[in-house]
Amino acid sequence: MIELEGLTKRYGDKTAVDQLSFQVRPGVVTGFLGPNGAGKSTTMRMMLGLDNPTAGSVRIDGKHYRELAEPLKYIGALLDAKAMHGGRSAYNNLLCLAQSNRIPTSRVSEVLDTVGLTAVAKKKSKGFSLGMGQRLGIASALLGDPEILMFDEPVNGLDPEGIHWIRNLMKSLAAEGRTIFVSSHLMSEMALTADHLIVIGQGKLLADTSMADFIHQNSRSYVRLRSPQQERLRDVITEAGITAVSVGDGSLEVDAASSEQLGELAASHQLVLHELSPQRASLEEAFMQMTAGSVEYHAHTADGEAPRAHPEAGQQSPQAPQWGQGFTRGKNKNEGA
Repeated sequence: MIELEGLTKRYGDKTAVDQLSFQVRPGVVTGFLGPNGAGKSTTMRMMLGLDNPTAGSVRIDGKHYRELAEPLKYIGALLDAKAMHGGRSAYNNLLCLAQSNRIPTSRVSEVLDTVGLTAVAKKKSKGFSLGMGQRLGIASALLGDPEILMFDEPVNGLDPEGIHWIRNLMKSLAAEGRTIFVSSHLMSEMALTADHLIVIGQGKLLADTSMADFIHQNSRSYVRLRSPQQERLRDVITEAGITAVSVGDGSLEVDAASSEQLGELAASHQLVLHELSPQRASLEEAFMQMTAGSVEYHAHTADGEAPRAHPEAGQQSPQAPQWGQGFTRGKNKNEGA
């Protein structure tokens, strides 16, 4: 389990992470969401000891990351698939990590096979495509067979088969009782993968809830109806004490009644329905609603309004940690967003 208590990170007068407290529990896939500049990457770096918090703490199974003698056996992470030694083969990249954490050499071949890179194990990683690099990064996270796994944008660069594979992998690992923490901007993929959500904005916790409750609490659900007897249908619904609103496509929208109730009402008055469909918001719509006041970057609008941009916390340190740092002793002290 991962536990954050009052976690705070400041860069000068800019607060990137502001008093974050939450737990990432085993047995479920927990999604980590937030707009650009929300502090997600800074939070994940502090979890791995790559950044020191200004205040608060993070514990991995009750210990600070720096207290883990062989951290890959406790937590595996993919933060940046490009942070690897390009002159080494895929096999040797993983072998270095295995040796530094006293992991049996045989495990290297096992994880390469798991991620589908056995055929290119001896090739230098600098020649890998983005998707192959992601698979190698995932292999490094799996290397120590840890109980906790953390992924930042794990499907980046993967083809449809690869996306399906990593989605099922995360679900199967969670089903084994492991703790899975994943950050992604792909809402459609997160909706298919995560069971629980942690949402932050401007460094502050906005939501810590199940996927179903998050969508329900931050979106509108309604029933859409269409009928060749539209006016009569509206009168019948209104007479039943239910409000129906006509919309531009000629259909009716009803908020305060179920599709079953409306279908039975239409049938009792012998009204023909061409459509009776419950409409529920997507995760993306609920996320946009929840985080509307926390977005730091706004694109130009149709009327030419200038965007409102603010400096992103940690932008003064663009350099990514080198391959393997954060998995051995977290000695990279560069600050990042």
